[in-house]
Amino acid sequence: MKDLTESSIAAHVIQMAVPMAAGMLFQTLYFLIDLYFVGRLGDAALAGVGAAGNATFIVLALTQVLGVGTVTLISHAVGRKDRADATLVFNQSLVLAASCTLITLIFGYGFASVFLRTLGSDAATVSAGVTYLQWFLPSLALQFAIVALGSALRGTGIVKPTMFVQVITVILNAVLAPVLIAGIGTGHAMGVAGAGLAS
Repeated sequence: MKDLTESSIAAHVIQMAVPMAAGMLFQTLYFLIDLYFVGRLGDAALAGVGAAGNATFIVLALTQVLGVGTVTLISHAVGRKDRADATLVFNQSLVLAASCTLITLIFGYGFASVFLRTLGSDAATVSAGVTYLQWFLPSLALQFAIVALGSALRGTGIVKPTMFVQVITVILNAVLAPVLIAGIGTGHAMGVAGAGLAS
């Protein structure tokens, strides 16, 4: 645990805010990289992935609830030097994250086509969106665990490792997107399914 009672408050705020802001930027880049390469597949593919991307923002909003609660409770426990309470909150956040992951997978696979039919205007767009979402859903569901772990670290004053992991995953996504979407280097283009898998 990092003792945030030492040194200046402004230095701690800057030290924590910069990596967190960079992490949020890199989370958004996942989706933008997919859209860039999918845009070359045509209007229906782009519209389908764009519509399916709305699920990303729903999940990100829900993860913020888990993340803010975890950071707040763990930081209070750390401030009190109460390791037992910090561990309890951490364990509870992981159980909530696992539950949300399971619920996201069940609802995502069960209602993807219904969700996209409410957003898509034609069958090709809905089909592309469902395909993308089915491949992207596991990583979307795992966002709850990632946020719980990252929030627990932030609650103890440690922010750089989570930002580093996000940067690496965005770089991997940028490398895998042209390979899986367009088949560059493999000759096997997966289209919108590749966009979901790359993420």
